[in-house]
Amino acid sequence: MDFVESGKDVNDENRQLQHNAIEDKYNVSKRGGWTTFPFILGSILTLTLAAGGWIGNLIVYLITKYNVKSIDATQIFNVVLGCLSLFPLVGAILSDSFFGSFAVIAVFSSVSLLGVTLMTLTASFPSLRPSPCVNMMLPCPSPSKLQYGVLYAILALACIGIGGTRFTIASMGADQFEDPNSIGSYFNWYFFSFYVAGVISTTLIIYVQDNVSWAVGFGICVVCNLVGVILFLSGKKFYRKVKPKGSPFTSIARVIVAAVRKRKVSLANQEYNYDINDKSTTVPSDSFRFLNHGALKIESDGLKARSWSLSTVQEVEDLKTLIKIMPLWSSSVMLSAIVGMFNNFIILQALSMNRHLGGSNFQIPASSFLALDILATSITISILDRVIFPTWQKLIGWPITSLQRIGVGHVLNGVGLIAAALVEVRRLHTARDHHLVGLAMGASATTIVPVSALWLMVPLTVMGVSQAFLFPGQISLYYQEFPESLRSTSTAMISLLVAVGFYLSTAITGLIRDSTGWLKDDLNNGRLDLVYWVLAAIGVVNFGYFLVCAKMFQHKVDKNDSSS
Repeated sequence: MDFVESGKDVNDENRQLQHNAIEDKYNVSKRGGWTTFPFILGSILTLTLAAGGWIGNLIVYLITKYNVKSIDATQIFNVVLGCLSLFPLVGAILSDSFFGSFAVIAVFSSVSLLGVTLMTLTASFPSLRPSPCVNMMLPCPSPSKLQYGVLYAILALACIGIGGTRFTIASMGADQFEDPNSIGSYFNWYFFSFYVAGVISTTLIIYVQDNVSWAVGFGICVVCNLVGVILFLSGKKFYRKVKPKGSPFTSIARVIVAAVRKRKVSLANQEYNYDINDKSTTVPSDSFRFLNHGALKIESDGLKARSWSLSTVQEVEDLKTLIKIMPLWSSSVMLSAIVGMFNNFIILQALSMNRHLGGSNFQIPASSFLALDILATSITISILDRVIFPTWQKLIGWPITSLQRIGVGHVLNGVGLIAAALVEVRRLHTARDHHLVGLAMGASATTIVPVSALWLMVPLTVMGVSQAFLFPGQISLYYQEFPESLRSTSTAMISLLVAVGFYLSTAITGLIRDSTGWLKDDLNNGRLDLVYWVLAAIGVVNFGYFLVCAKMFQHKVDKNDSSS
């Protein structure tokens, strides 16, 4: 009797386990999709608000509260932006190779919350900042080493947190969908939310910081970041989680190491290692032949399909494709540096111009002018995709290629720099006419010139239109031309070139300041217009380099394919 009852218990337990397994499988299948949309989109919106709220006004905060000289503030700002563009690559590697998207986003968004919270404390407690600059005719007190150390540590935490979250959460959101239409719709909402949050943060939050209180403004960023973390974690049971697949950079490194190890082995009459799913048996291409050593099969390799001594032919060819596109990729690095310097100098120009609307007391925050750039970019992208490009294809018969979009962006970038130079010429002439040259010495002491800052709308709009051609063109080009196994890396490469560009802009700014007298902390005593002309000239040379690279570039697809 006991034996029968125990047998029933075992059967009941087995049935329960089977039922639980079926239920778990059913629950997993229910995960993902549009159920996750409010959690992910809400997180993107609030985290972007938090990031834009403190990043967008950082130059002004450093100048007015830390007494950092204006040009030094722009260089610090460039380093911060470089880190923000570099850490998405780190976040992508950690997510793809080790921990998965959910864990990476949860940790990095919490780190950004800590950084923004500490930033709020610097605005709340005067002891964390140098003494205020009272007499503008005298040099302002500089931050102590401890104050600088605390500031840099806070900036590092905020950069790591925001940079590691920004693109990882975008990829995780796309992983929640299976059909291409839903993924496309999701990305439309993603970019819409990203731009909306950017405009709100560079207008409303920055206005609070400039006109109400820095502590309150940063406090709003803390609340937004906290809401973003809570929203993201609240959707945990609904997310479809993709297991780490391994970093594509591992295969790249393996090809290089294997090629070096077998560099002395002859390529003649050798057997090559092919991927088990690759039905092709063609010999590797002759370009960059040294890398072909990495796919050679020799007796010491044994039965291994992949190792640090053996790669597949496909991995070798993928690396070759990456090498071929690098010159074209490098032509955008200088462009990113120029854009970074332009954005910084525009803020300094706005600080030295009349920012009031008409005769009212309302004054536009200097950093809020960059919202015009964002608006111009987003509006232009919509017009191009819905009106200009379809009309062009109907009239001409073929679409505008990615390279042509990037080329137009190069040209408009130069036009924007020329417009900025002309605005600066007018501002300097007015400063001299009103005898406003050589009056101030403090960090934030550029004397206001009676020229409306609304003139800056012209170069900002042109640069925004330029970005509408450049950014989508670059994404489209790299996505099409990168090997299929490295397509997830294509957006990370764009982020990397932006990071390199911002670091380069810091170096160029320092070089111009040290070798000329054009960049002064009081713009009225300098020649920022000449700096713009030099940047425009550099842009022309870089455009020539781009044309050479574009002419020599061999598309992965057929050259006659208009989609290339």
